[in-house]
Amino acid sequence: MQSKVLLIYTGGTIGMNRNPLTGALEPFDFEHLLNRVPELEQFQTEIATYQFDPPIDSSDMSPTLWVQLAHIIAESYDKYDGFVVLHGTDTMSFSASMLSFMLQDLTKPVIFTGSQLPIGMLRTDGKENLITSIEMASAKHQDGTAMVPEVCVYFNGHLMRGNRTTKQSADEFNAFESFNYPHLADAGVQICYHDEFIHRPDFRKQMKPHFELDPNVLIMSLFPGFREDLMRYIINTPGLRAIVMRTYGSGNAPQSPWLISALREAYQRGKVIINISQCLQGRVEMGRYDTGYQLQEAGVISGYDGTVESAVTKLMYLQGKYKDSEQVRKFMRQSICGEITV
Repeated sequence: MQSKVLLIYTGGTIGMNRNPLTGALEPFDFEHLLNRVPELEQFQTEIATYQFDPPIDSSDMSPTLWVQLAHIIAESYDKYDGFVVLHGTDTMSFSASMLSFMLQDLTKPVIFTGSQLPIGMLRTDGKENLITSIEMASAKHQDGTAMVPEVCVYFNGHLMRGNRTTKQSADEFNAFESFNYPHLADAGVQICYHDEFIHRPDFRKQMKPHFELDPNVLIMSLFPGFREDLMRYIINTPGLRAIVMRTYGSGNAPQSPWLISALREAYQRGKVIINISQCLQGRVEMGRYDTGYQLQEAGVISGYDGTVESAVTKLMYLQGKYKDSEQVRKFMRQSICGEITV
């Protein structure tokens, strides 16, 4: 039976055209984008399309648009074997992370891709990213189950778990990497799937979408000279439920008594504080040094080897699901869909 893939165009550089007067990149009609890729007609896969109207610059991505995207996939889920989401690169890792949480018990591929150059430009990376993403989204095992039944990012020959990715370059075609988790597949002359790293769900389960999100989260990076009054201001922000605290190295912070006191106060007031390293690679181990141990004693939770993008979106998802901060803390310590190694 012929595979069916839904291609969802949200916006982004892949569907841009250069304005001859200003030189700026502007979105153009999705049908024009498809006309730029006549190779799609060679696919044995049936490709349907859905276009955001108007297309979204990924800098404008929001929880509301994540809900819209999840609805599109959920409502079309039984009609297609896989989904490819064309998305701007700036917030692609945030969106891929969020969708991995919103689409519980996913058994089909949802592959995010895009490009660093518009698809109409001579040296574009968009064609290969799009064509290979569609091929991966339609790939199946002999038993008919999907080769990659999870939310992924495909870029420059690499298929990665979406909630493990970070945008690493604004200029190179190799724009994304999953520093703390191996690639799910690598595309060269052949596509090599690394089955041992790909999530294997229970294919008998029905996918359950979740649409309730609570964005009362803040990212805070420590740096030498971080001020107490700013810290107090942050933890007193009305409505704020959680903080992703970007610390040094393996999860260390200054040994300032006021900082530990402020964090303990925030914990006692029900704030959830997640410790994520500023390093791109490695994991938070708060028991390694005394500075990290003090954070743990103040109620700060380890973010293990997760990304900032994953931590923020996971918090929004959990806060939409649970009003009790202890429930949020409980699930932040667990891997829900492969986003951390506990």
